[in-house]
Amino acid sequence: MKNTLLRLCAAGIVLLGSLVPATAADSKLIVAMLPKSKGNAYFISVKAGADKAAKELGIQLLFDGPTDSNAAKQNEIVENWITLGVDVIAVAAENKEGISTALRKAQKQGIKVVTFDADAIADARSFFVNQATPSGIGYSLMDEAARLTGGEGEFAMIVATLTAANQREWQKHIEDRLKEKYPKMKLVAVRPCDDLKDKAQSETTALLSANPNLKLVMAICSPGVPGAAEAVKQAGKTGKVKVIGLGLPNENKRYVREGVTDSVILWNTGDLGYLTIHAAVAVAKNELKKGAKTFKAGTLGPFAIEGDNILLGKPFIFNKSNIEQFDF
Repeated sequence: MKNTLLRLCAAGIVLLGSLVPATAADSKLIVAMLPKSKGNAYFISVKAGADKAAKELGIQLLFDGPTDSNAAKQNEIVENWITLGVDVIAVAAENKEGISTALRKAQKQGIKVVTFDADAIADARSFFVNQATPSGIGYSLMDEAARLTGGEGEFAMIVATLTAANQREWQKHIEDRLKEKYPKMKLVAVRPCDDLKDKAQSETTALLSANPNLKLVMAICSPGVPGAAEAVKQAGKTGKVKVIGLGLPNENKRYVREGVTDSVILWNTGDLGYLTIHAAVAVAKNELKKGAKTFKAGTLGPFAIEGDNILLGKPFIFNKSNIEQFDF
């Protein structure tokens, strides 16, 4: 970053209360990481991996986001970072179209942009760090739902919001798989929980009341899985109504032990944060360029690149047989 004063301001934000002199931070690259919601346990676990990478690479990491899923607040934070003059922005987009205008503005100011978890429009960033392909996620969820219900019956879905680009994409592939392979299953409702466990619980309670033949609830946001599980438990329907979804092992271990939640599907969120920061720094230094086929991220080693997507890997199914082995 060319403006030393702005760099010192950024260093002051990160090092507030530290004894590290401002001049020591002056030469450090500044990476600004924007989650969908900074209080969400999913993104807290992503940050742990990002912090590890930042320490290894010797860069300054700014981590900020809305307190809940708020596309307008994301735009506001990006505008602030443009004014600050950070070197690179890594963002998980709440609204694909909405955030892209702000990210294009950042690029015009010479700020590099990558996305992770949920993509922006392609021309608004250099690379997308993709935790798993949308089809891989959608198919894994639908196949697991079919396995647990015997391939027939009604199920409902809990999403974070109806506008989140990645959730819409996952839902599309879930419905494609449903239509292609499971004609005896029926998706009866899709309800948003605003990335809040309590709202996921209340929405699931309403779904159970309105749909007495419901056989499974599928939650595709991390707070939604324990929220749905608590609703099923409180309704006395443990074992009768299955619960699966995308979530963190630690948030769901209790429900898996109790037999309320059958399967949690995810990826290593710490690795996602780690890979994102390594990619962001490489892009900022022009070490990762368009057309690359692989990218080596520190101790995690090489990752395949398909087009402009850096692929973390395939989804993993956590269940009673293995969930106790994981701590995130």
